[in-house]
Amino acid sequence: MLAVAWRVRSVLELIYVSGLFAVILTPLVTRLTNIRFGKHRLSRVWAIVTLVGSVFVTLSLFFFFALPPVIRDLHEFLVDLPGRVPAIVARIHHLPMADKLGVDSMVQRAEDAATATASYMFTSFPKWMEAIFNVVMGFVLCLYFMIEGEHAYRWFLTLFTEDNRIRVHQTMANAETRMSRWLLGQGMLMLTFGVTSTIVFGLLHLRYFVLLGFLMGLFNIIPVAGGIISILIAACVAALDSWTKMGLVFLFYVIYINIESAVLTPRIMKAHVDLMGLTVLIALLLGSAMAGIVGALVAVPSAVLVSCFLQEFFVERK
Repeated sequence: MLAVAWRVRSVLELIYVSGLFAVILTPLVTRLTNIRFGKHRLSRVWAIVTLVGSVFVTLSLFFFFALPPVIRDLHEFLVDLPGRVPAIVARIHHLPMADKLGVDSMVQRAEDAATATASYMFTSFPKWMEAIFNVVMGFVLCLYFMIEGEHAYRWFLTLFTEDNRIRVHQTMANAETRMSRWLLGQGMLMLTFGVTSTIVFGLLHLRYFVLLGFLMGLFNIIPVAGGIISILIAACVAALDSWTKMGLVFLFYVIYINIESAVLTPRIMKAHVDLMGLTVLIALLLGSAMAGIVGALVAVPSAVLVSCFLQEFFVERK
């Protein structure tokens, strides 16, 4: 069984992540089913359809209005880029110690890197398709877990003896409540980062500051990596105007990430998830080491689940 599990570990990882998000989102579905429309209530299936549809419509409307100007300007930038390179190189030559930095060789390396990147994107197309397939399958699995999860959960409980079955059920119920609070806490962190980024980018007069702020908040659901990816995108947009704006964007990120790590994350996660800041940090390190970005994404709710089982079955209380 261990050999088989190791062989299909990527599939088990997909199932685990899908089931975990289903557990986190199930309380939202339950709340929707409790809403009355006269004498009628939404069925579970229609509550799930409403939740998914609301998210899809919101994202579609936002990107429908926000993306067209970005795509238009990006196209113009790529068309004008060959003519801008000499001017950029000339500006770099005026920097102190530019001769010692080897600007010309750096430009040549950048061109070679761009060519290599394009070649890598082409050769790695099957891997991208596999990643997209896994995302789609994870989404479908999550829907099935929310629809039929109750039956699967009851079958899972039959694997335990009658005495332990009650304890396992109580532990799982406690973990479900705390993991749902994690979603609330993570949502607060995403909202704080997104609003703060939008305000700062607006004061800096960055292009598409609303879209950039939205991406900063959305990508913040991925610990560490999400913030780095989004701030690099914002820095590239700022660099189109001036190096000063790009430096200010990086300065804002450094200040905010220190405040979030030292103040916001420990307090919000402690209040909503009942985990120490040290536990959250260790969970993030272990999750990212085991499964990369996906592991970091589900590290905190997984730590909540492990914590609940440890407290129930291993901690001796006097």
